[in-house]
Amino acid sequence: MKKRFLAAALAMTMLLAGCGEKDKEVVAGESIGLGGDNTPVAEVTPGTETPATVEVSDEEEEEVLPPGKYRSELTNEIIDDDIKNQRPIAVMVDNEVTALDHFGVNEADIVYEIMNSTMNDRVTRLMCIVKDWTEIKQFGSVRSTRPTNFMLAAEYNAILCHDGGPYYINNYIAKDYTNNLSGGFARFSNGKATEFTEYITYEGYTNPNTGKSYDGLGKRIDSAGYTREYNEFYPGEHFEFTTREQNLSSDYGVLAKKAEKVKLPFKHNGSELHYNPDTKTYEYYEYNRPHVDALHGNEVTSFKNVIIQKCSFAQLDSKGYLVYNVLVSTPWEGYYLTNGEAVPITWTKAKEDGLTDYRNAAGNPLVLSTGKTYITLVPDDSWDKLVIE
Repeated sequence: MKKRFLAAALAMTMLLAGCGEKDKEVVAGESIGLGGDNTPVAEVTPGTETPATVEVSDEEEEEVLPPGKYRSELTNEIIDDDIKNQRPIAVMVDNEVTALDHFGVNEADIVYEIMNSTMNDRVTRLMCIVKDWTEIKQFGSVRSTRPTNFMLAAEYNAILCHDGGPYYINNYIAKDYTNNLSGGFARFSNGKATEFTEYITYEGYTNPNTGKSYDGLGKRIDSAGYTREYNEFYPGEHFEFTTREQNLSSDYGVLAKKAEKVKLPFKHNGSELHYNPDTKTYEYYEYNRPHVDALHGNEVTSFKNVIIQKCSFAQLDSKGYLVYNVLVSTPWEGYYLTNGEAVPITWTKAKEDGLTDYRNAAGNPLVLSTGKTYITLVPDDSWDKLVIE
């Protein structure tokens, strides 16, 4: 039987003792333990039949890296240690079909996709976390931000790069943990409307058609007086990683389910993730086609890790502006996917500039595979429409 399950069921059904057969189809709405009112995830109930142990042993030999190298705190990949203390940037990227193709997105270490507005069939926007931003040639196109993005960017002590936003962001711009750059990035002549022409460049850029010059990201950061290195608001390394190829079925037993295709409930974009067994990564699709980076030979955007969070939100006005309720002390449910499988997780976030704390079913910190990560916040009112199969 095709192992197809809807998101609202797996976390609760599989967390309960005596859960069903591994290939049993789970239907949305059954045994849901977490609703839109911040009610908690059900605890695992002791019994005569219990899920396979989820205490994951990850004893790895001490590694000796080449001189001048370290493992990135964002991906665990080996990179140059001359940027070890360099804080990332978080770039707001327009995800409307008119903005495609994107440039530079595949240089991101972590990509968030979240609903940008309740209008327009809940169109999404990307926030790209980039560690090595001194190599940026063209990144975007850049668009406005929302309150939620300030709280997420703060988890990496990242400088948020955007072009404006609704007045609801003003309070977040004023936060002491916030460093941001709004507008004034390079304008490229690409034949599109003005709102789709703005891109980040590290060096200064002069448009050959208009003759107008723009300061590069490096100069903008220095002129704003922002430190390029982690500052006092850096909350520390976000994730735990392993260098081994994770096998969730072995590690989590019956809690793991096949996860070769994800259909997210973002109607406008039609966002999906397709597992590629050859590369062992999840390829991002939207608008019924693979998402590509035009700056990198139309390379498909792909991720080693996928994190899906159920989250409630508050709509702020009739225009559809919103803020996600990311500050929660009671665990909310979600999923972690890697290597073609998924397991239920929980998450909490104690303060605006604090880390989102991801936990596995045993309550231990989530361990990610080495590589890039895609994170999405799925609105709680459409959680039952999330499909992982």
